[in-house]
Amino acid sequence: MARPLRIEYPGAWYHVMNRGRSAEKIFRDRHDYQVFIKLLEESSEMWNIRVAAYCLMTNHYHILVQTPDANIARSMRHINGVYTQKFNRRHLCDGQLFRGRYKSILVGGDSYLLQLVRYIHRNPVKAGIANTPDDYLWSSHKGYLSVTKKWKWLYRELILSMLTKNRKEWVKEYRKFISIEKDEEMADALESEKWPSVLGPERFIDWVKGKYYAVKADQEVPQAQYLAPEAELIINAVCKFYNISRDELYRSRRGQFNEPRNVAIFLNRKLRHDSLKEIALQFHMEKYSSISSIIERMKKQMLTDSTLKGRVDRVAKGVSKSQEQT
Repeated sequence: MARPLRIEYPGAWYHVMNRGRSAEKIFRDRHDYQVFIKLLEESSEMWNIRVAAYCLMTNHYHILVQTPDANIARSMRHINGVYTQKFNRRHLCDGQLFRGRYKSILVGGDSYLLQLVRYIHRNPVKAGIANTPDDYLWSSHKGYLSVTKKWKWLYRELILSMLTKNRKEWVKEYRKFISIEKDEEMADALESEKWPSVLGPERFIDWVKGKYYAVKADQEVPQAQYLAPEAELIINAVCKFYNISRDELYRSRRGQFNEPRNVAIFLNRKLRHDSLKEIALQFHMEKYSSISSIIERMKKQMLTDSTLKGRVDRVAKGVSKSQEQT
């Protein structure tokens, strides 16, 4: 199984989900639900993670969590592993409980965090097993309505403060917010077969791409392609570096070496892994075999010409910087 894309940094937010193997139940009775919730509470202290919302359904769970110590992989390995052990021991089972690695989305932006809290707490309503979030026992919804010490471990203050700065109005504003039924954008993102790796405003997504694409691509993570820079960014970076226009970049004359064009073609292949045919269309070239020749020629030249390699590396860094600053 290919490694999933995992981006970790201090303070990162994630929406995490996992399902039972072959759609089997991972919560069979009241005790199972209570064990998992207690495990979340204990793990929040043990691993210094901030659980802002959760919902436990019969065959899957949703969690919204922040990781001050950049440890989502380690903490989720603990939660899934310990719960599997407890479940198997109690129900006299053996082997895997979950379908595989947990799915996670890196999340940025207050509005997206709020929408996720609503999506998670309204999950039982959407599934048709509760009329309102109030009717469902196994989510953190009631923790947002309560002031008892039982819910002190739940990281809810930040979320509530996004609704209003007036603490006295928190419950009122939360109830109003959670009553909104339709959230099509979030539902489309989370109910598709393939989850997005990153969810948030465009500025946040561009920052993640610029910061982490090169690292994850070097680690040969297939999903890293999601973080690849837009072809437009590469073109702009090349034109800026060489101080040329787009017309000059695309210009092709027999027998003349167009370094900026060749660098742009090479970086499209290296950074985006575009097909030869896609690159040929981008650069208005009829034969994609010519693209292959240019790329191979660039590779050979960079091995013997360190100054050329230095220019290519600086353009590539410019692309990454542009993503971070977009």
